Parts: sequence; structure tokens; C-alpha cells
Amino acid sequence: MKDFWKNISRYPRFFLSSVIGLILIIITPIRNLFKLPKLRIFVIFLIILVISTTVLIIRKMTGF
Repeated sequence: MKDFWKNISRYPRFFLSSVIGLILIIITPIRNLFKLPKLRIFVIFLIILVISTTVLIIRKMTGF
């Protein structure tokens, strides 16, 4: 029974490390685009556009 709880306690750590790894893999291409000066402004504009669109959609869905 002790091994069971030991294994159960490992799942949150595995979940967090998996999520952090996924986030790092997703962010890496965007970070590489910031190295090119011509694309830097476009990437910043794109990020602002995505965030503002998401906020607008959530506000409309919740009624605020």
C-alpha cells in the first residue's frame, strides 16, 4: 500500500513537468521569430491581436 501512495504522489510532478515541456516546445518557434528584426513587429502585433480577440470572445460569452 505504501508503494501505491508513492506512485500516486508522483503524478502531479509528472503532470507539471509535461505541461512545462509542452509550453516550452510551443514557445520556441515564436522566440526564434523574435531574432529576426523584420518579423519582430509582426509577431508582437500578432500576439496582441490573439490576446485581444480571446478577451473579446470571453467577454461576449460571459455577458460582460
